[in-house]
Amino acid sequence: MDLTGKHALITGGGTGIGLAIAQDLAAKGARVTITGRRQEVLDEVSTDHITGIAMDVRNEDEVVATIAAAVKARGPVQICVANAGIATGKALHKTDMAFWRDMMATNLDGAFLTIRESLQSMRQTDWGRVIAISSMAGLRGLPGAACYSASKHGMIGLVRSLSEEYIGQPLTFNSICPGYVDTPIVTRNTASIAQRAGLSEEKARDIMVNSNRHKRLITPAEVAAAAAWLVGSNSGSINGQSIEIAGGQM
Repeated sequence: MDLTGKHALITGGGTGIGLAIAQDLAAKGARVTITGRRQEVLDEVSTDHITGIAMDVRNEDEVVATIAAAVKARGPVQICVANAGIATGKALHKTDMAFWRDMMATNLDGAFLTIRESLQSMRQTDWGRVIAISSMAGLRGLPGAACYSASKHGMIGLVRSLSEEYIGQPLTFNSICPGYVDTPIVTRNTASIAQRAGLSEEKARDIMVNSNRHKRLITPAEVAAAAAWLVGSNSGSINGQSIEIAGGQM
């Protein structure tokens, strides 16, 4: 696969899934812009082909200005990966409005703003790919995580609607829905689940591992491989889909 000349924008690109996708696309020739809240994290992984720019996806003005600057520096966005997100569980009766709004602002509003601004330049080109990193929680509800599940369901609805809106044009819109992936999010959630449930961290981690059908954590590289497939040649007929990566049927 040769992505030489293509500009890829990836939010939440400094660690985990976003970084794995960024490195894979860069290796295939793309000019990659990664964003995240902490510039120092982005600087650690930036290379000649990967440029990091601090951006908070919850802030509309920042998203508009940052993506415009990236387009000016590296050309129109032709691969957009809306990956930035948070994953925190909380029982609904304990969920206050601040928690709900922060989850929606990051996961759903952030995807909306990222895709909207990327489309400004993508629509002027002859080829484009949009990928939202949702979750298995976007396809089925997770107990104790109603807010997170709702935000990830919303991302899939956004992508499906856009796939219909642009059908027949050289742009595709798809979601990737992983189970539990071996990233810093899982590490943080291990401690959180252990504290809430009164379990050891080992048992808390086992809960997540065993939720994947093949009983192991998914690697970020496996998710990156799915993203590469969606932006590869002969991918034009894959549109409006939610690609499950969970080690088996959910």
